[in-house]
Amino acid sequence: QVQLVESGGGLVQPGGSLRLSCAASGSIFTVNTMGWYRQAPGKERELVATITTGGSTRYADSVKGRFTVSRDNAKNTVYLQMNSLKAEDTAVYYCNLYIAVTGGRYWGKGTLVTVSS
Repeated sequence: QVQLVESGGGLVQPGGSLRLSCAASGSIFTVNTMGWYRQAPGKERELVATITTGGSTRYADSVKGRFTVSRDNAKNTVYLQMNSLKAEDTAVYYCNLYIAVTGGRYWGKGTLVTVSS
């Protein structure tokens, strides 16, 4: 099957930066969309950013201009560079892989990002 392993979460002060990574393994297929979602306490999971194999990106309005999603197709890894972090960015961040040809959607276990002084 598919496994997603996230890394890079932690505690950071407001205005700081963090970089998340997510490595995928298994039956990934050549064409897919990888990305990040987040879930804050008491809130629903929401899209943060996604990127296709071809490099097309999509961002939530709340992170545009601050976060950058990228990927290394050779390593089946997606990254999320988070700058100018705010307290409202505090959440568990989940890596996601979507394979359109099969309809399969897979999730990582999540990594906690806490923005606090």
